[in-house]
Amino acid sequence: MPQAAAREFDWPVLKSYGPSHLRRIAMPLGGMGAGSISIGGCGDLRDFELFNRPAKGFVPSSRDVAPCVMLHIRRADGRTDLRLAEGPIDSETWEGSVGCRQPNHGIPRFNNCHFDAAYPLAQVRLSDEQVPVSVRLQAFSPVIPGNADDSSQPVIQLRYLLQNESESPLDVATIATMPNLIGMLPETRELLGNGRVRFHGPEQNRIEVRDDGKLRGLYFSSTGTNTSSESFGTFALLTHADNQSSTRTNWLDNRYYSGLLDLRNDLDRNGQLSERAHNSADIPVGSLAVHHKIQPGESKVVTFFLSWHFPNRMDWTPDKHDELVGNWYTSQYRDAWHAAELLVPRMPQLERSTVQFVRAICTSDLPPAIKEASLFNISSLFSETCHRLPDGTFCSYEGCGDNKAYCEGSCTHVWNYDYALAFLWGDLARSMRDVEYRLATGERGDMAFRVMQPFASRARDFPRVAADGQLGCIGKVYREWQLSGDTEWLLELWPQVRKSLEYCWMSGGWDADRDGLMEGCQHNTMDVEYCGPNPQMQFWYLLALKAATTMALAAGDAEFATECERLFAAGRHLVDKRLFNGEYYEQEFIEPSDPARIPPEQRLFDDKPVDKTHQLLDACLVDQCVGQLMAHILGLGHLGKRENIRTALASVFRYNGKKGFHNHLNVMRSFVLGDEAGLLMASFPRGEREDFPFPYFSEVMSGFEYTAAAGMIYEGLEQEALECVENIRARYDGRKRNPFDEAECGHHYIRALSSWATGIAWTGFRYSAISKIFRVRNRSGRWFWSNGNAWGQYEIDGQRIHLSVLYGTLAVSEFVVTGAGRKQFSASTMLETGATLSFDLDAPCSET
Repeated sequence: MPQAAAREFDWPVLKSYGPSHLRRIAMPLGGMGAGSISIGGCGDLRDFELFNRPAKGFVPSSRDVAPCVMLHIRRADGRTDLRLAEGPIDSETWEGSVGCRQPNHGIPRFNNCHFDAAYPLAQVRLSDEQVPVSVRLQAFSPVIPGNADDSSQPVIQLRYLLQNESESPLDVATIATMPNLIGMLPETRELLGNGRVRFHGPEQNRIEVRDDGKLRGLYFSSTGTNTSSESFGTFALLTHADNQSSTRTNWLDNRYYSGLLDLRNDLDRNGQLSERAHNSADIPVGSLAVHHKIQPGESKVVTFFLSWHFPNRMDWTPDKHDELVGNWYTSQYRDAWHAAELLVPRMPQLERSTVQFVRAICTSDLPPAIKEASLFNISSLFSETCHRLPDGTFCSYEGCGDNKAYCEGSCTHVWNYDYALAFLWGDLARSMRDVEYRLATGERGDMAFRVMQPFASRARDFPRVAADGQLGCIGKVYREWQLSGDTEWLLELWPQVRKSLEYCWMSGGWDADRDGLMEGCQHNTMDVEYCGPNPQMQFWYLLALKAATTMALAAGDAEFATECERLFAAGRHLVDKRLFNGEYYEQEFIEPSDPARIPPEQRLFDDKPVDKTHQLLDACLVDQCVGQLMAHILGLGHLGKRENIRTALASVFRYNGKKGFHNHLNVMRSFVLGDEAGLLMASFPRGEREDFPFPYFSEVMSGFEYTAAAGMIYEGLEQEALECVENIRARYDGRKRNPFDEAECGHHYIRALSSWATGIAWTGFRYSAISKIFRVRNRSGRWFWSNGNAWGQYEIDGQRIHLSVLYGTLAVSEFVVTGAGRKQFSASTMLETGATLSFDLDAPCSET
């Protein structure tokens, strides 16, 4: 490839996967809340999740073909070849009742395949000694922190870089093929006797050729699909109009003759596609071919775009699912072609911004495992776990099943673990706080930890509170306020924020005696109720008190601030005095004197006895210091004795860490097996466990592991933390599990976004848009930073600092390197996109 072209398409690579580690790879591409299609490890298109719900394994197929890109190659001597632009079929799919189960299994492929990844940039390298062309696929969709709308677009770019490896000229047709998927749903699949899979769709599906002078391609629609169906909408497959191209809107559909063989015969005649008559008995299939003559050693580029428009997202309320709530992305466009008309001209800039973001992470000096965990897990925000309502509000399930989403309601206690959304798309994080306090919080301060849809009529239809979720939200309001600097927004929410904390002190509340220690019935993320003080909930409480103290002062509520300060001091003393056992923090069980007097919203399962079952008791819990982690990230200091918190996290590593699970009894879900390593949810180093601890005690879940690892970094246990993160990513290696899908209760589980905290902890990054102070840890090197509205890099070279803003606007009054020095600016310095500020630290700093 010429050097200029190579530079133009030079994408960063964070992780490369060889032939033995491609099996499970499926990188979801598509906008945030706009649906996705995944790029498989061999370059295939899979998991078409466009119809407003999950669809793992769904590949829309006709009788003859599934979505794909093929190459038809004609050599100078007239010989022809047809190749799928994909790597070999994994042997796992070779066997089936009628043969291989892999879509397009009969089309020859490339023998050699490698997958280079740096989410959302997927590169698939294909070569074959028997094929005179090598191929590099570059697939992406826009991901631009600080710009939620440009990151929520219904578009995927597929760019194929073709290199003539032979000594003769070649005529190459690059053919993108797509059945009309409108109205197709996974349950309409039929296994055919010839080993193929067919999906029944509406008979009135149509494909038409469109050419507006700038774009040329195929427009997919349906007049037969019910207009209220989730799968009703439009789809487009297109390329630039100035390409030499040919099309067909139907494949041969004849029970006696193969449509695939007809395509090969058609191309062999003159290298062009010709039309076939439509048979309404089958799903129409469209193909778009781009034609090139490629000289020896020469490269050509073929770019396809996929766009879509499926507006019918229904509410997520259980047993309802009967009201339209809609999508943000479909409110921006009339249909799929309109989306492409507006987006394709912008794709070069969207690509540059996306690549710049990814490169900023890849070129940072973060440990490789932390970079991988942080960047790859962002993909969950772009899966069917998440969506945006027409007004832009961000909503989320906890995770996705194969064909339905799990655990609706933007669950507060699960979102306590996320740090990616707030530090990358702060406006979306604030939209979640708006829902929690403007809609989900009642007059007594009781916050429903799941919010039902539609919000206008059902927001509080789930009248249950979670102690960790409710208290963590107070910390998140503080975080969003500090990162945005929007005090007006804080003041609007403050009355409800105050009520949610006062809920703790009411009769039957979690700290009804107002001694700073939570003794009440505390429903939490373990899906049980703890009775009595415990570290997991107590540290959330201390975090909330500490954050509320500062927010109350900002709101002019000095009396409330004083009370929060008093309770914090008392609770901080008691958490160490009563819960720390010398090695870690444990629960002090207090049996309710009268379970009937527990407020009903605090119990999720009314029929379960309130006793010592499903409690922590003396277990060493993996995330016992979870609230402490958020306190560190927000700059709120230690919530307990520094030495005790460090000892507790060291005990988590010592007692919960396990290498090899052959002999481990796990009574729930298995996310670690065989010779793998991980941190158990709980261990019992001080004696025998109770008969029935909390349900998940024997599991290993990555979101909790990242939380523990990030906490370890803050306490100086860096090597232990790195080992934990490396162990997780070794499990998601492409061979055993998908590197872009860390599961818990479903695929793409939100809690794994705690991985972003490991990078924050490593750099010590902290920024306040209130004080405009930028703080980092004293580590030489180049580092990535983001605050939810802007992002860039900074470099530390002794006392010399280089601070760059790659996107957004950053106001800085002071730059602090903890333990090394600081630089104060005479006035707040405003840095715009592309700006770099270089300076020397000129004052000492004793902060640690």
